[in-house]
Amino acid sequence: MPVDVIMPQMGESIFEGTITKWLKKTGDAVQKDEPLFEISTDKVDAEIPSPVTGILQDIKIPEGETVQVNTVVAIVSEESASAKPKTPVAKETRPSAAGPSAPKPAPAPSGPPKTPAAPEVSEGTSGQVDVIMPQMGESIFEGTITKWLKKAGDTVQKDEPLFEISTDKVDAEIPSPISGVLAELKVPEGETVEVNTVVAVIAPSGSRARAIAQPDGTPVSSAPPVVSQARVAAPPSPAAMPGPGGEAIGTPDQVSADPQEVRSSPLVRRIAREHQLDLRRVSGSGSNGRITKEDVVRYLQNGGAARVPTADRLPSAPSAVTPAAIVSPSATRATPPATPAPELIGKLEPMSRMRTIIAQRMVESRHTIPHAYSIYKVDMTRVVRMREQSRAAFEQQSGVKLTFMPFLAAAAVDALRRFPVVNASIEGNAIRYHDHIHLGIAVALEWGLIVPVIREAERRSFRDLAVAIADLAERARTKKLKPEEASGSTFTLTNPGVFGGEYGTPIINQPEAAILAIGGLKKEPVVLTDAEGNDTIAIRSMQQHCLGFDHRIIDGADAGRFMTAFKDALEQWSTPVL
Repeated sequence: MPVDVIMPQMGESIFEGTITKWLKKTGDAVQKDEPLFEISTDKVDAEIPSPVTGILQDIKIPEGETVQVNTVVAIVSEESASAKPKTPVAKETRPSAAGPSAPKPAPAPSGPPKTPAAPEVSEGTSGQVDVIMPQMGESIFEGTITKWLKKAGDTVQKDEPLFEISTDKVDAEIPSPISGVLAELKVPEGETVEVNTVVAVIAPSGSRARAIAQPDGTPVSSAPPVVSQARVAAPPSPAAMPGPGGEAIGTPDQVSADPQEVRSSPLVRRIAREHQLDLRRVSGSGSNGRITKEDVVRYLQNGGAARVPTADRLPSAPSAVTPAAIVSPSATRATPPATPAPELIGKLEPMSRMRTIIAQRMVESRHTIPHAYSIYKVDMTRVVRMREQSRAAFEQQSGVKLTFMPFLAAAAVDALRRFPVVNASIEGNAIRYHDHIHLGIAVALEWGLIVPVIREAERRSFRDLAVAIADLAERARTKKLKPEEASGSTFTLTNPGVFGGEYGTPIINQPEAAILAIGGLKKEPVVLTDAEGNDTIAIRSMQQHCLGFDHRIIDGADAGRFMTAFKDALEQWSTPVL
């Protein structure tokens, strides 16, 4: 039966996508969930899997064309799937058992070969349950297993934490879907897989455990590996010429012969374009040499060259005999030996996935947004007195400690209501004014930084804000946040002053247009003027606050008005906290 393959909607504000590459051609066999084509949108690049197992019958939209979401881009026929061998996801073919004279190769198995296993945990056994990599958010398509909390053969209870994962937006513990025995671990720690990939199998009590998968994600097999001829290095090109120091430039040891051989996702290629990086210089750690985002980031962090190899710019062969080059006397002088770089002493540790994502997003924000800053000093004396008077009763009634953050959050929400452009965001050449204030609260963790979100903060009372801030911060530190609780903010508060700093100049949390950094609270002598114009010096509790804003949509005057409203709300605090 023919099945339509449509252009998916990759987010609520995304209405079209561009097909950047077809990974299959008409007539190819495809497996369900096997990558079928690559797309690029305003917010994300992704590989789109086949919805069914079958034959790619018709490609309706060519590469490079942009279409609306829900447009039919291809047709996969389920009926003719049995007529052709099913190609494994790795795109490697195995020799036919019929020999060279056979007109068609013998049908390949529908999936990778599996290690022989006990019947009670084999595929299709009654009671067996596959544990999959969950989708932790609308725009998250893969996750990394950072730690298995159980080993094969262990008994697990329903909802008991089974393994820990890390994604672009959140780290989380994943519970077991049922009670039983962890029969098989299919994906080892440190491996990144797509959502809906089976990572483990849980069987009824008494079942035997199977071995964990190999690092490439396939089960252990006694079959010899099959080497794809496309991956064999080409012979040296005539363009491989000695460089200034005698080393060969652009040899096959450094770059592959054909740039089309490079296996990578659209996101990887986009990062490479932004850094002018030739992907042929990067060694892939993924399946079949696939280059992952982590490979590119690691290469750039290790000082990898961000230029196209010299060999790519040289002619493959001289088109005509040219006269000998004139060599200047200075060119014949011996080059003095280079001074060896001093040895760096210390321990080198790879970045965690969360730290890598933070690094990427900070760089992207700085490169994309023209940051500007507005710093105001605020007299917090009235807030300090209100907190001291109310903290005991507030804690007794609400169950949480009364900190300064709810006061600051309430004042920020009040100012955002009055100046909605600070709560807005850019989408292409348009400005989106959000209907609600989704307030992000940056939380420092031992292993990184995360921004939980208080939804519709403008509808919350002071007490509700205080309880929500305490709850989200605690669950962030214990990895109990849900994915939707760490995304979708429209404005962020961050508090570097808690560590003693005067103030901070924060980096905007995209796609927001502004972020407010809270400074340290200190007592200072301040000149006060009474109604009659008399000046006195008093000791006041002062705090500096810095608004970082996107100067593309927020002018300095807008930032000043917002900060004045924020300052007035705190200095003239009158809202009851109980």
